[in-house]
Amino acid sequence: MKAPEKVALVHDWLTGQRGGEKVLEALAEMFPGAPVYTLFHVRGSQVPDIEKRKIHTSFLQRMPLARTKYRSYLPLYPLAVELFDLQDYDLVVSSSHCAAKGIIPRPDALHVSYVHSPMRYAWNEYHTYFSPSRMGPLSRWAVPPVVHFLRLWDESSSARTDLFVANSKNVARRIAKYYRRRAEVVPPPVDADFFRPGPEKTEDHFLIVSALVPYKRIDLAIEVFNRSGRELRVVGRGPDLKRLKKAARPNIRFLGNLSPEELLRAYRSARALLQPWEEDFGIATLEAQACGIPVVAYGRGGAAETVLQGMTGILYDAPTVSGLERALDNLERLPFNKNTARNFAMKFSRTIFKNRMSRLIRRAWVEQAGRS
Repeated sequence: MKAPEKVALVHDWLTGQRGGEKVLEALAEMFPGAPVYTLFHVRGSQVPDIEKRKIHTSFLQRMPLARTKYRSYLPLYPLAVELFDLQDYDLVVSSSHCAAKGIIPRPDALHVSYVHSPMRYAWNEYHTYFSPSRMGPLSRWAVPPVVHFLRLWDESSSARTDLFVANSKNVARRIAKYYRRRAEVVPPPVDADFFRPGPEKTEDHFLIVSALVPYKRIDLAIEVFNRSGRELRVVGRGPDLKRLKKAARPNIRFLGNLSPEELLRAYRSARALLQPWEEDFGIATLEAQACGIPVVAYGRGGAAETVLQGMTGILYDAPTVSGLERALDNLERLPFNKNTARNFAMKFSRTIFKNRMSRLIRRAWVEQAGRS
């Protein structure tokens, strides 16, 4: 049977390098000639293999302040992704945590959507992003009907996907709840060849690697470290940066976005990685373990799949200041072994990810051909 000749990749936006972009990099390796369609692209923000490709952006790319205020155009995302012309492609693979899965493929094309999460703003994190304390009078009036529309579109557009692949059992459950669809589970790739133990001496500080957005609850960790005086270093940027900096005391340092080499050194020298709130998956927890450092994480969601309780880290049940403080105290009694942590992280390697995705896509292609 003939394999798909023309393949396109779709990703929400290309403005930095987080877990979703690492999935896109692996998908790009699987499909070397595939162009990338995305709502926004900040030139130079991606690895060379992505940057050298043909990158198609939406009309939103030309909107005022799109480089830094792209989230403000959220109500226009459905229109923007539906305007991508994908009629030439036999196979479309979308990498979606927001709107990318809503593209309109050719009727006989195969659409495989790798979902990092159903649209957080509209579903499980709505009250975190749009709590009354974060909105003015106009927003409190305007946001609910806009988000209601987004929910309707997000659910109805899910019918355009032939195969859903979730990054975790946690996200697969959300897909079943919100879209009434079954999803295969393939954890995202960890570059365990790059993230590995090294000669750096472990220092007496803790590390957070995260986008600085409301649902990550970095403010919880800041409150804990403000009280204890322990050193905390925060890697990442996002709309909450100014607010978090204002709340933090001098023992908490914000390092911004780091190069891969700088991030590797940050992992290797940290006492432990912190994940204060529920993650969809949490690729940073596995990068840390691949480098031989333990993890302290809220034990719901992705962390339950990426941390071995009492072996490679501490999972805590109470997402409160006292709950995180107790977890940090318990870390001192953890019988941590670097080799155990690294061996566990190796189960999520890039090669394993690509092999599993290849098998799923090949099977879906065969099944679709059999129906036609």
